[in-house]
Amino acid sequence: MAESVMQISILHKAFQQKPVLGKIQFELNTGETTVLFGPSGCGKSTLLRLLAGLDIEFEGELTHRETRLGVVFQEPRLLPWRTVYQNVAMVAPDKSARIEQLLEETGLQNVAALEASKLSLGMARRVALARALIIEPEALILDEPFVSLDRERASQLRLLLLDIIERYKLKALLVTHDPYEAVQLAHQILVMGGTPSKLQQRIPINLSAAERRDNTLIAKVVNQFFDRPG
Repeated sequence: MAESVMQISILHKAFQQKPVLGKIQFELNTGETTVLFGPSGCGKSTLLRLLAGLDIEFEGELTHRETRLGVVFQEPRLLPWRTVYQNVAMVAPDKSARIEQLLEETGLQNVAALEASKLSLGMARRVALARALIIEPEALILDEPFVSLDRERASQLRLLLLDIIERYKLKALLVTHDPYEAVQLAHQILVMGGTPSKLQQRIPINLSAAERRDNTLIAKVVNQFFDRPG
C-alpha cells in the first residue's frame, strides 16, 4: 500500500466573497501522481496554490508529512539574463555535483552556459523542472508544466517527468486539462467542476511503467474515460 504523504481537506475557498472551491478531499501518496483535471477556470490552479502554501486564506486543513515541496509553474519563471546553470543553482548554490547531475538527467548539459533568454520554451521548461528538483523534494507540484508546447516536445517532457518520478520515487500533483496527459501521468485523476468547484469524479489509472509509454494503449484508456476522438 502506498504511504500517505499529504491529506487535503478543503471546505471553502472564496475570492472577494465569491465561492470558488467547495468541499474537496483527497490524499497524495508516496510514489504516485495525482492529476487535477478539468476545464480552464474550474479552480485547479487555485487548489494547487493552496497546497503549495502560496495562498493560506481558506477553510479546511492540509496535513503535510514532508518538508520539501518542489513547484513548477505554468510559466518557467527564469531569470533571462542568467545562464541555465545559474538559474538552477540559485536555490542551492552549494550543490554543484547535484546541479551537474540534474542538468544531465534533464538534457541540459550542453546548454548549461546559455542565457535563459535564448532558450526555446521546451528547454526553459526543462530548466524549471531541474530547478524544482535541486532541493531534493519529496513531492512535486506542477501547474500545467507542458502548456503551449507542440505535441512532440510535450511528449518528450512527459516521458522525462515519468522517468524522474520513478527514479526518485516522488509524490506528484499535476494540473492539466489534457486527457492524454492526465492518463499517461496519473495514478488517479480527480475531475473538478461545478460552481463552486468540487471533485466530481475520481478515476483510478492502473498502468505499469511500460504501459505509460505505450501511445496506443494510452489512447484507448483516454477513449474509455473521456469524450475525445482517437
